[in-house]
Amino acid sequence: MTIYCDESGGVGAGVIVVAAISLPGTMADELLTRIRDVIGLRGELKGSRITMAERAFVIELLARTGARTIVVQALTRDLAAAAASGKPPSDLAIYAHLLEHVVDAWLPETGGCVELVIDDGRYDARLNSMVRDDVQRALGQWGKASLADSRRSAGVQFADVLANSFFQMATGSDRAPRLETLMAPFLENGAIRHLTIKAIN
Repeated sequence: MTIYCDESGGVGAGVIVVAAISLPGTMADELLTRIRDVIGLRGELKGSRITMAERAFVIELLARTGARTIVVQALTRDLAAAAASGKPPSDLAIYAHLLEHVVDAWLPETGGCVELVIDDGRYDARLNSMVRDDVQRALGQWGKASLADSRRSAGVQFADVLANSFFQMATGSDRAPRLETLMAPFLENGAIRHLTIKAIN
């Protein structure tokens, strides 16, 4: 099973969100081609660049094809409140912890054979490699962690749309009420699981 991960937000934004999506077989590329044809997309599919109607089309299409997603988020105010120092951990520490939590949440459902594909655009090459190695340690013998350029990975682009959607919900953007309405049935039927981390030990 291949799981694609992307993130949205940061310590400065008050929340970091990681979305990890699995699609049946090799469907990611086929779906992205379909979306490009329908909405006239040129370039990378990014949650920050599409309209609400286009976002709804993407989410509904993913759900129709059996995609499943785990979204993990952490609010920096919660992490600061739980820390002895009264300050949140670093952006890197939070991001790495969220990815580890993704591994913990997904592994029981994968049958012990998983490839976790992580967007390589958040940090520089050295830090991205550190994150990948940390995730590989979390996976152990049960899978492989790799980095991917989101421009060349349809699955990572879908993860971006989901991460951006939950980021907007967490930060109370103007789109938040409509996004909550959009996501509600998929949260209810389990196609999307939404987890919030309150502390990092």
